Amino acid sequence: MSPRRYVGDAWVIARRSLKHIRRQPEMLTDATIQPIMFVLLFAYVFGGAISVPGGGSYREFLLGGIFAQTIVFGCFGIAVGLTADRSTGAIDRFRTLPISRSAVLGGRAIAAVLIGFVPVALMSITGLVVGWRIHSGVLDALGGYALMLGFQFAMIWVGILMGCLLDSPQAVQGVAFTGLFPVTFLASTFVPVNTLPGVLRTFAEWNPVTSLSGALRHQFGNPDVVAGSSDAWSLQHPAVYTLLWAVAIVAITAPLAVRAFGRVAGD
Repeated sequence: MSPRRYVGDAWVIARRSLKHIRRQPEMLTDATIQPIMFVLLFAYVFGGAISVPGGGSYREFLLGGIFAQTIVFGCFGIAVGLTADRSTGAIDRFRTLPISRSAVLGGRAIAAVLIGFVPVALMSITGLVVGWRIHSGVLDALGGYALMLGFQFAMIWVGILMGCLLDSPQAVQGVAFTGLFPVTFLASTFVPVNTLPGVLRTFAEWNPVTSLSGALRHQFGNPDVVAGSSDAWSLQHPAVYTLLWAVAIVAITAPLAVRAFGRVAGD
């Protein structure tokens, strides 16, 4: 199959996913309402009780963590979509069409990337409302958003793998709360890592959610006490460490996801 034909097939699948959201906007609840809710809750409810060591606005400290958490949670949307297609027989119908099997994954990935811009834009607007500001230059700020896009691409492959291995949207939600949800809290998402005890602090220091949060704070010129509170290499070079994690995630999960989808699709 020619690259042009493959891109065309993938775009058809992507448009299908986007049309489903237009007809069922409640599917975007976790990508719209939840990030805004976290920003408002932590900014107004907890913001007065949590201080940033060394000074600075907690609301500006907060946004880097909220961005990171939302990027990680982005894998669940594509996982739920794939499990829904499996349970409704859509994958079986795709097998009867003259399209590449991998175009189904490519289309889902394209739709997930486009949908991923929605929560980032909404959080940016909400952040500006509650007092978040970008104090760095334009190129640094663009670098922060590019870093989010890169890690989002990695998490999309995690979502594809989950969607191929799990049997239902309910199973995906179960993994969300027992797996990735705690990982996003055992990090510098909402509090500095130096407030955590012993083993939890060590885990948080090497948690890619922490490095992503710290890298975004650095790119946006927001207060970040992570690098100054630890000698961990991951915190001294958060952007590089985050990119290494993104590459590793794609290198591991992409081949596994393609193989798992081949079994699901009956190849």
